[in-house]
Amino acid sequence: MSTKEEILSKYRRNIKKQYDMPSLDDIRGITFPDPLAQFISMSKTVGGNVVEVELGQDINELIRQAYPNAKEIASNLPEVTIATRNPDTIETAQELNGTDVGVIKGVFGVAENGCIWIPQEMVEKVVCFISENLVILLKKSEIVNNMHDAYKKISFNDYGYGTFISGPSKTADIAQVLVMGAQAARSVTVLLLP
Repeated sequence: MSTKEEILSKYRRNIKKQYDMPSLDDIRGITFPDPLAQFISMSKTVGGNVVEVELGQDINELIRQAYPNAKEIASNLPEVTIATRNPDTIETAQELNGTDVGVIKGVFGVAENGCIWIPQEMVEKVVCFISENLVILLKKSEIVNNMHDAYKKISFNDYGYGTFISGPSKTADIAQVLVMGAQAARSVTVLLLP
């Protein structure tokens, strides 16, 4: 018997009373009086920027205002006319190296934690992670309260991949120093569309 099995068997022998697992049927998760306001607050808390887009505003202009020094902008979205790279037409993912701004579309946001569900809708999903800065387009009407609601809404397309993104990449596991952009984007701007 391995050490692991010995330890587990000792635990099992010393269990005095067993309890049934609680039912998860009644768990609905936290709800908010104003999920949009909570989403905006949480997005800022995790280090993101949020811009509420007014009807008729040009998102290309908003992207340029947010990132005036960006030279390489990657997107496959037809409304992003300032894109210099398209993740659907490049030959290899390495061609997206050096992308200043990646512009992608979120399906829904989560008020509880500021996460946005991003299914893969481009050939090279690396644009979501290699871009120095990320802009996520998200409809204001597509905010759910919590992860319980979010998991009910998740769907995959033919690519079969998706991820939640919440603010810029960050870590503080080395000497407890917060580093932004450690594994992915240094900044995330959410453009909340009407």
